Parts: sequence; C-alpha cells; structure tokens
Amino acid sequence: MTSVAPNRGFPWQTVVVAAFTVALLAWFLHGIDLHQLGRALAGAHLTDIAAAVVVTVLTYTFRAWRWQALLAPIGGVSFRNSFRITVIGFTATNVLPGRLGEFLRPYLVSRAEPVSAPAAFATILIERLLDLSTVMLLFGVFLLTSTIDVGPQVKGAGLATAAVAGIALVGLVFGAGRPETLRRWANTVTGWLPTKLGAVAQGFAHTLVDGLAVLRQPRHLIVAVAWSLWLWLTIALGIWFSSRALDLTMAFPSTFLIVMYLAVGVAVPVPAGVGSFHFMYQLAATSFLGAGREQASAAAIVLHMVSFLPISLLGLAYMAQDGLTLARVRGVQPDGGLK
Repeated sequence: MTSVAPNRGFPWQTVVVAAFTVALLAWFLHGIDLHQLGRALAGAHLTDIAAAVVVTVLTYTFRAWRWQALLAPIGGVSFRNSFRITVIGFTATNVLPGRLGEFLRPYLVSRAEPVSAPAAFATILIERLLDLSTVMLLFGVFLLTSTIDVGPQVKGAGLATAAVAGIALVGLVFGAGRPETLRRWANTVTGWLPTKLGAVAQGFAHTLVDGLAVLRQPRHLIVAVAWSLWLWLTIALGIWFSSRALDLTMAFPSTFLIVMYLAVGVAVPVPAGVGSFHFMYQLAATSFLGAGREQASAAAIVLHMVSFLPISLLGLAYMAQDGLTLARVRGVQPDGGLK
C-alpha cells in the first residue's frame, strides 16, 4: 500500500532543508579555529577510526536481526532482505530530506516478502519506541554510575523523555492486546471521512493494527528488546572509538550521555543530521567531558563520517543492484489511494 513515484514541481522542501543545513553547519563552526581543526583531523588515529567503522557496520547487523524479530509474527523476512532493506532505508534517510527511509523500508519488504507494507510500517514505529526507550535506559545507567554533574535541566529533560517513551510503549502494548478495540476506534475516526477515502484509511488502519502483533507475542518482543540493547551498546562503542581517535578519552558509560545528545541531533529533519549531529556532539563533549572546541569538533566530524558514510555507500550499491534511484526514492509515500 505504498508507491514510489518521482516528485514534480519546484523542490521547495529541498531548498529549505539545504538552507537549514547550511545554517546548522555555520552554527557548529562558529568561533572555531579552522587551522587547529585541520591539524586535529590530520592527527586522528586511523586504527581507532577503522575499529569504529567495523562497529558501525555491526550495528546494522543488529538492526536487521531486530527487524526480523519484529516482522516474524506478521510473515517473517530473511536476514539477507532484512539487512539489505535496512541499509537502503537508512541510506535514503541519510542522503534525502524527510526521513523517507521510514516509508521506503515497509515498501521494499512488502515487495520481497509476504508482508503488507502498513503492517511493516507498524514495526518501524515500534523500532523508534524501542530506540528511545533504550537510549533513556542507558542515560539512566550513566546517571547512576558517573560522577559527572549534568545539572537539573539535562536530568529533567531525560526523565521527562523517559516517561513519554515508557507511556507510549505501554500504550502500544495495551492497544496491541486489544486489536478489536483499536479497530473500532479506527472505524469511528475514519467514519468522519468521505466514503472512498474513509474505506481506504480504514483498511490501512486495520493493517497497521495487525502490524502490532509482535507486542502480543512476548518471545519475539523480548528478542527485539535484547537486540535493541546490543544495538545501542555498539553505537556507544563506535562513539568511544571515534572519540579516542582524536585523543578524547572517556569512561565507557560517558558515551551514554553523548548518545542521548546525538539522538536529539539526528531527530532534526536534515539529511544525516548534518550540522545538528555535529553541534550536539560538540556541546556534550565541551560541556561535560572537558574537551576543547576544536578537539570536540574534529571528533564530531570523524564520528559523523564513520556513522553515515560507509553505510550510505553500501546502501547506494544495494540500490544500484536493485534498480532503485534517488529520484524514485524521493517519491515514496504511503498511499493506498491516499495520495
């Protein structure tokens, strides 16, 4: 129930996003001595960068295994397709505005496996909730084990986000256990729409409810939660290696603080979090880890390249093999007559 079609007309969204990205980069680089920044980058330790690249690729293996667990109750998917489609989806999010990869993955998996796109999209929503919950869990571990004082504002924001994530996850589990109730609510809401549009929206909503099946099967959900934990621990390990490449050393639990800041950075709707990712790393490293601005900025640049460049190149290679182009991917959208 999704389609890929080329966009037409003046690309206002692209222009606005590009301008916003440039502004974020200017904010990140404001007041930085570019010569010192260049020297710091030139002195980066290649062995640590190589280790960070290996760990980053491993995170996508964990993402693929987690998605397999989430998709298992609604049809299942092979590891090969799960990994390839996960990489392609994140590549689309990295290089294009609008987080299109979140819509592209359900579309692609529905072409390759006996899984409906709306049901698969429900697993993407569950993924994001698991990510947020795991990030906040690790932040809690940091608060309990670290002597770094992050201040009441950061603690309060973390606790509030954890509460929202917990409530949302409990709400999804509660709703998933009562699919007929969710369907009745969907029927009520879609009943306010014009007849044809309402019928399509109702079908989409019912299939979306079916996609929450994993929340009714504790075994698969436990597996997905376990992979989420391994996933974010390896992301933290990649941060640790990338920071060490610039001689910015820290206790491993301190990376959990940076993870929380970077989660905010990548939530900004710009491709690959360019600018916002860099600024949030810089802010965390200079505010709490005693790093100089040039050192923190160099580490942010290295970490960004490690996190996004190798996997995006792999994703573009997969797209080329599958006959997908960026122009076609830009048109992905949920439809089923809803366009």
